[in-house]
Amino acid sequence: MAQPPTTARQADRKAARQTARRHDREILALAVPAFGALVAEPLFLMADSAIVGHLGTPQLAGLGIAAALLTTAVSVFVFLAYATTAAVARRLGAGDLRAAIRQGMDGIWLALLLGAAVTLGVLATAPLLVEAFGASPTAAPHATTYLRISALGIPAMLAVLAATGVLRGLQDTRTPLYVALGGFAANAALNLGLVYGAGLGIAGSAWGTVTAQCAMAAAYLAVVIRGARRHGASLRPDAAGIRACARAGAPLLVRTLSLRAVLMIATAVAARLGDTDIAAHQVVLSLWNLLAFALDAIAIAGQAIIGRHLGAGDAAGARAACRRMVQWGIGSGVVLGALVVLARPLFIPLFTSDPAVRDAMLPALLLVALGQPVAGVVFVLDGVLMGAGDGTYLAGAMLLVLAVFAPVALLVPALGGGLTALWWAMTLMMTVRMATLWLRARSGHWIVTGAVRP
Repeated sequence: MAQPPTTARQADRKAARQTARRHDREILALAVPAFGALVAEPLFLMADSAIVGHLGTPQLAGLGIAAALLTTAVSVFVFLAYATTAAVARRLGAGDLRAAIRQGMDGIWLALLLGAAVTLGVLATAPLLVEAFGASPTAAPHATTYLRISALGIPAMLAVLAATGVLRGLQDTRTPLYVALGGFAANAALNLGLVYGAGLGIAGSAWGTVTAQCAMAAAYLAVVIRGARRHGASLRPDAAGIRACARAGAPLLVRTLSLRAVLMIATAVAARLGDTDIAAHQVVLSLWNLLAFALDAIAIAGQAIIGRHLGAGDAAGARAACRRMVQWGIGSGVVLGALVVLARPLFIPLFTSDPAVRDAMLPALLLVALGQPVAGVVFVLDGVLMGAGDGTYLAGAMLLVLAVFAPVALLVPALGGGLTALWWAMTLMMTVRMATLWLRARSGHWIVTGAVRP
């Protein structure tokens, strides 16, 4: 006997609510620890800065230059985490845990090979890199010292990225949180002991950071190796698997470099606007990056969940998870935007006492606040498409965004615009990103099921 229409609709609504609650639990279980791990990473640099800052201004300036170079050298390889997450999650969804861990090991071997190559390059060119960055004669020796020592930890840093991707793909974001917190505590203790206790100065800070990063890599590898032995996965390097990881990561490398180019252009334009505007821009950009951590945590959950659904052949589940995460992105963006507006009287004085800088910051901050719902959609859909292994589209879309943003931003000083005009250009950039990602998500072309994306 057929159900009455009203009863059928009520049953459908109840099933939809249950599905939404299930997705909510999954998203929260993955996103909250991921957010903690993301926030823990910048604390490394903050701890180093606080400790080295008491050595003197030249040492702190040297640390700032070396840290910027080191961060750039490592961050361009973030695809090691993203691509590994998607590939491992697919195999997990397909029920082949052994192949999932084997895929993760290929990513870790690729990370170690890339790390060794980057280390050799940085060691050979450290003085030239510091000079190209415009270091003063007093800061340059400290920057070179810190950069050369810290370069020894690059293989460990990249291995941490890849191993983090393995665990995220296995739906485990708690272990990365614990390792990140332990690494931060070890880094702070080692820095204090080596900088002041052993009297090594800025070199002690670099050695402390290298030691902490190596310890983090060792902790990750211990977890992955234990899983590999439990499920019979080989630990040996596989040339074909490493090449496959590199091919999967190449489009995401293009995407990351394009995004870095956007941020570098924005900073360069702000510098041309004058000291007041570049100072205000740096504060606004720092806040923008902090807000990005919260939204990126949802994106990381998206990578893991979408990859698992597609690996299991569950296209409908992937679509439903995508819809729910977009709702989360919009809602989170609204909340974060409101917090920026309401809390601005509290945090603006923390960064500057200069009235001119405060006046320049305020309109840009309001634009950042208004743009957070757009940013929420961007980060979530970016994570969804990464989880689907749709890197080629993401690379092309980001190149298009760069092509739109660059001329608009470069026209700001030529047309007499200020920092507000520059952040209108940033808002345009995010809107174009949202449009490209939304069109792809609506098309459904990203939905390719199976343990391996062809």
